[in-house]
Amino acid sequence: MNNLLSRRFFLTAAASASLGHVAFANAPLSSARPVARGGKAVATVQQVRAPSTPKALIEAAKLGGTFGFAVADLRTGKLLETGNAALGLPPASTAKAITALYSLDALGPNYRFSTQIKTNGSIAGGVVSGDLFLIGSGDPTLDTNALFDMASKLKALGIREVRGQFYYVDNALPNLRDIDKTQPEHVSYNPAVSGLNLNYNRVHFEWRRGSNGYQVTMDARSDKHRPNVYISKMQIAARKLPVYSYKDGGAFDQWSVASGALGKSGSRWLPVRKPGLYAADVFQTFARAQGIVLKSPKRNTRRPKSRAIVTHTSPPLSKILRDMLKFSTNLTAEVVGLTATRKRGGRATTLKASANEMSRWANTALKMGNASFADHSGLSASSKVSAQGMVNSMLVARRRAGFAELLKPIAMRDAKRKVIKNHPIKVNAKTGTLNFVSALSGYMTAADGKQMAFAMICANTDLRRGLKGAEKEAPSGGQAWNRRAKALQQQLIERWGAVYG
Repeated sequence: MNNLLSRRFFLTAAASASLGHVAFANAPLSSARPVARGGKAVATVQQVRAPSTPKALIEAAKLGGTFGFAVADLRTGKLLETGNAALGLPPASTAKAITALYSLDALGPNYRFSTQIKTNGSIAGGVVSGDLFLIGSGDPTLDTNALFDMASKLKALGIREVRGQFYYVDNALPNLRDIDKTQPEHVSYNPAVSGLNLNYNRVHFEWRRGSNGYQVTMDARSDKHRPNVYISKMQIAARKLPVYSYKDGGAFDQWSVASGALGKSGSRWLPVRKPGLYAADVFQTFARAQGIVLKSPKRNTRRPKSRAIVTHTSPPLSKILRDMLKFSTNLTAEVVGLTATRKRGGRATTLKASANEMSRWANTALKMGNASFADHSGLSASSKVSAQGMVNSMLVARRRAGFAELLKPIAMRDAKRKVIKNHPIKVNAKTGTLNFVSALSGYMTAADGKQMAFAMICANTDLRRGLKGAEKEAPSGGQAWNRRAKALQQQLIERWGAVYG
């Protein structure tokens, strides 16, 4: 099948997956023995104990809040079982599955981002007479190794001096300070977004206590390089709480950390709030290591029309999306969503504006009905989708060759959370987790080969509403709640495999 995800495909597939006529099914309480060879039926009907009902399983999980679910036959689109299926609930990171479909439709699986170096001057005798530009297109996969390679290629061209200014251009996408303002300031999964991103816009903070106090480093490390970063600064503060605090230092990100929380040594990734400057900072360091001294980077919104002298190209979009769905990277989701909206000619000035465009597309092309996205990653709890809408989207997307393979295989586990090897039910799905929100949406194959699309969303808004400040990073009772939610999801999957397989 053609890998391109065209609008014509979506409209055609959506029509065939329309669920307006489906029947609601209940679990059978008994099953007849098969007809013997020769046409004679077995004399008795074997009574089998039906798996626990969804209601009983949900009540036993003691999650509180609201649980919505739906499961459908993948071949026919017939709904098999539902509960609160029409209620709008936060999808968490299962929204990334919709973002993947949205971006594939607009950009195609072979789309690649590029990061370029250009100049508006001439190059003679190793000297650039004009300015040098580091230009981004939003590549969410750009890392420290890539910038090192770009600086090395600049040196390989024989360039040893740049007489003009060093600029970075990051306006291919809007500059956004963060993804969701309700998240704690210091969590690395809530970074800034721009047209020039590096290392998922995270900086590595490491500390070690010595005889004269703490030694602190801020770097952009990779598996090969560890350049120091100068646009992110850290101060040790004599306090216990808050553990981290941030303020905009103008030309840099100013962090402080409570000395009482550090211990002997440790490290963590912190978000970057000035991503374009961050990338330019690291590139300047690598250029200097190659003997090319650049002036301090400045932002520019204009790019020269000259041909690029160095270009770094990302992997194809299909690979980017597979990694996004596997590792649930929020920055990638926002970048590909914003890029898709701009490609389609929609408004992408803010995440909300771009997400509104995706909502309209999903409600029509994927038959989601009433989905309302606040972003492309699912980090905002303001997004609302229904379990029925998510199942509809999976039914439409099933006709896109390879989409199910983009989703991550989900391991089935025993009561001690150990992986059950060779479990007869196979699941490919996208998980979603926020504080007291757990979602799962995708495809399952029962032991007999029957395939189903499903979606589950549980949200306890009362528990979420009670969280304040730093509690949001690791709320009390949150891990136990999430374990119960995941156990419930598996119980329902096993039920559907037994009852409908």
